[in-house]
Amino acid sequence: MKICVIGTGYVGLVTGACLAQMGHQVVCTDVDEEKISKLCHGLMPIYEPGLDEIVTKNRKRMNLEFSTNIEAGVKASELIFICVGTPSDENGAADLSSVKKVAKKIGRAINSYKIIVNKSTVPVGSIRLVSDLIRENASDFYNFDVVSNPEFLREGTAVSDFFKPDRIIIGSTNEKASAVMEELYRPLKAPVLITDPESSEMTKYASNAFLATKISFINEIARICEKIGADVKEVAKGMGYDKRIGPEFLEAGAGWGGSCLPKDSKALVKMAEEHNCNFSLLEGAVRINEEQQKYVTSKVEKLVGELRGKRIGIMGLSFKPNTDDVRDSPAIAIIEKIKAKGAKVKVYDPVAEENFKKILTDVEYCDDAYQVTEGSNALLFLTAWEEFKNLDFPKIKELIEFPAIIDARNCLDPGALKEMGFLYEGIGR
Repeated sequence: MKICVIGTGYVGLVTGACLAQMGHQVVCTDVDEEKISKLCHGLMPIYEPGLDEIVTKNRKRMNLEFSTNIEAGVKASELIFICVGTPSDENGAADLSSVKKVAKKIGRAINSYKIIVNKSTVPVGSIRLVSDLIRENASDFYNFDVVSNPEFLREGTAVSDFFKPDRIIIGSTNEKASAVMEELYRPLKAPVLITDPESSEMTKYASNAFLATKISFINEIARICEKIGADVKEVAKGMGYDKRIGPEFLEAGAGWGGSCLPKDSKALVKMAEEHNCNFSLLEGAVRINEEQQKYVTSKVEKLVGELRGKRIGIMGLSFKPNTDDVRDSPAIAIIEKIKAKGAKVKVYDPVAEENFKKILTDVEYCDDAYQVTEGSNALLFLTAWEEFKNLDFPKIKELIEFPAIIDARNCLDPGALKEMGFLYEGIGR
């Protein structure tokens, strides 16, 4: 099939590249000229394991191209995927301005029957909004269908998630469009649920809200574990063996972040408010997540005392390992809180530093973990990068000013570190 993907962020670029890998003719489009120029020169705008290889391979095969000409992409394609961002607005609701702009462009460019696939995370009812905008901006009457097809890609494993999905959700009331979408995804051999657009849109929000709540729940359990002498990692392991619960997202830590859980949780709370529903459970999960950042900061103070004049080394800036995404990363709020208490901050991340520099400039960026360690009064681990688990801790012991380690991702061995003479604080341990 000929496919146009609009938006080359994490979702759009992964979706376009993987569809090309499946043998389709794909053009990925974006209004960001710099991003498209980089892609045309073989430079990846994001870090995602395995994606670079797929993009390179399919550009050589001539079935993946990049362009700023969205209209041309729409005209030449049978399927158009909307993959633009829907960040939170000042009230917490989803900002649909990019989706609206794209819908208008599609309307102006439409020249034959098209299936428009909304992969962006949008509030319930947005399929009608997109349909109306396309119809209003079309110069002539052309039949088209808009379907909901939410993405469930995890940053860091997005390529694998695309090719091995747990399920595929298609929200459509049109049999023809549903059949085309089923055919598109048939090679993936995954369960396909065809439902109404509203249920499809809600499934995405409900899934992310549940995962956010699960993380906040285990962080609350972690606090109780510290009070009573239990180890939250052992508790989570015991819970995870229960098939009704499962082990995923039961890792206590610095809280959730990224491009999905924070904004989607806030958007669902706002959606509930607009329909006179009280989603107190999710509101509590959001509040707990915000409190967790203060809790981590308090652990730094517990080990080193007053922070004014101290040097704190930060290991990890991305919200999770294997990605350079720092959107709503807990590191942002935690570093700001540490700085507000008068401490100087040194930071290191294997891939996310350039993105983090766009957010915070008044910290010292280091080339490696050992440079961060030198002269620091404590090390705070905020991302569970594999690199950090394999550090030379005896060397770190020699370099650090005061042997304090705060493991906010529970990714290190507390027994081994204490044996070396480190003061150690984890979460719920």
